[in-house]
Amino acid sequence: MFRILLVEDNLSYRESLRDIMDGGKFSGVIVEEAGDAKGAMEKVDSFCPDLIFMDIGLPDGSGLELTNRIKIKCPPVCVAILTSLDGPEYHEAAVRYGANHFLTKGNATREEIQNLVKSSLSEQ
Repeated sequence: MFRILLVEDNLSYRESLRDIMDGGKFSGVIVEEAGDAKGAMEKVDSFCPDLIFMDIGLPDGSGLELTNRIKIKCPPVCVAILTSLDGPEYHEAAVRYGANHFLTKGNATREEIQNLVKSSLSEQ
């Protein structure tokens, strides 16, 4: 089974992401969710995701710092930053903190997100 974790504090956006994952496009995929950094770390510990979609702005911490903590703990996990913050400084910070991909919420299409999942699945 391929495990995806959605770390997003906006419930509506998280549900949209889940809808993209659950649309029948992917077999053998389990999707879990977390709305904050604490919940995300608990899911990482119990769920061991293969792919994480990570928002930068979480109510109890920075998604970038959380990405760094996760990558130290589980180096093989693929982290895709998915945020509304689109300045070059955020792209650079994402790389510094260990993110594998950077997508902007306003620009990332359904197909782009699905292609990222497909490519991650094929690397398994």
